[in-house]
Amino acid sequence: MSEQVTSERRELATFAGGCFWCMVTPFEELPGIHGIVSGYIGGHTENPTYEEVCSETTGHAEAVQITFDPAVFPYTKLLDIFWRQIDPTDAGGQFYDRGESYRTAIFYHNEEQKRLAEESKRELEASGVFDKPIATQIVPAGRFYPAEEYHQDYHKKNPAHYKRYRQGSGRDAFIDRHWTLRKNHEELREKLTPIQYAVTQENGTEPPFRNEFWNHKEEGIYVDIVSGEPLFSSLDKFDSDCGWPSFTKPVSMSNVTGQVDTSHGMVRMEVRSRHADSHLGHVFDDGPGPDGLRFCINSAALRFIPKQDLEKEGYGEYLELFK
Repeated sequence: MSEQVTSERRELATFAGGCFWCMVTPFEELPGIHGIVSGYIGGHTENPTYEEVCSETTGHAEAVQITFDPAVFPYTKLLDIFWRQIDPTDAGGQFYDRGESYRTAIFYHNEEQKRLAEESKRELEASGVFDKPIATQIVPAGRFYPAEEYHQDYHKKNPAHYKRYRQGSGRDAFIDRHWTLRKNHEELREKLTPIQYAVTQENGTEPPFRNEFWNHKEEGIYVDIVSGEPLFSSLDKFDSDCGWPSFTKPVSMSNVTGQVDTSHGMVRMEVRSRHADSHLGHVFDDGPGPDGLRFCINSAALRFIPKQDLEKEGYGEYLELFK
């Protein structure tokens, strides 16, 4: 794949963040993202194979190359997502994957990307999130070689193994430890209504058919009431006749997490927001969508942003969903 701009409204972004299986899901399904390819970059041999790259003899890094529309999803937002997927202080690999092929790097495609990448790195260093130097390289993009077909969209082809790998590698635990919102519960009690606090912070459940969004039909997106992170779109909302807002999928699976809930004598899959760790509701396998899922969500965990207000509220990229 060429590293040149593919059209006036399409550019390439290339990120190395350790195992490339884990670097696809954070970016997919976002507005303005036209494609994600797993592959190899930064080495000195042509057409390397996975085995050759893993042998640490080619100089390549596992990476993802993203085709995106900068007018819809700016490069700065891609950078923000990238930093939140990795340990940028580790110069020897990522989590239990060790070696040069698992290094982290931003491969820039033009001087503007270089400027923005260096600026974002300085901001991360100054943020105090990490107490070690940032080791992630910012280097020019060279020839990118797509990986073998079985590596493309690995999380879809082998979902069970992918989930075990992510968890077992320590990546998810690291992300949760460093990027989960640090909450001041006194401030939250002042900011939230009693039912909003009970639902999001104490795993409560609001009454069915007596909540704000169960029968809400306006176009727009629903965000976390605590952090504002985008969670669901009205385009994926449906009437499940259960009395709570129901969705076939989140706007991005990377914005939510799931864990087994055995409370009340039941075994259910709880849904929480990734960044704020808010309790949202539960997910069931009786939905009408292609994946057969029903995300049953408490209205009290959500704030609605109408379609006409997305730009002024800072969610302009999601207007693309409604075109």
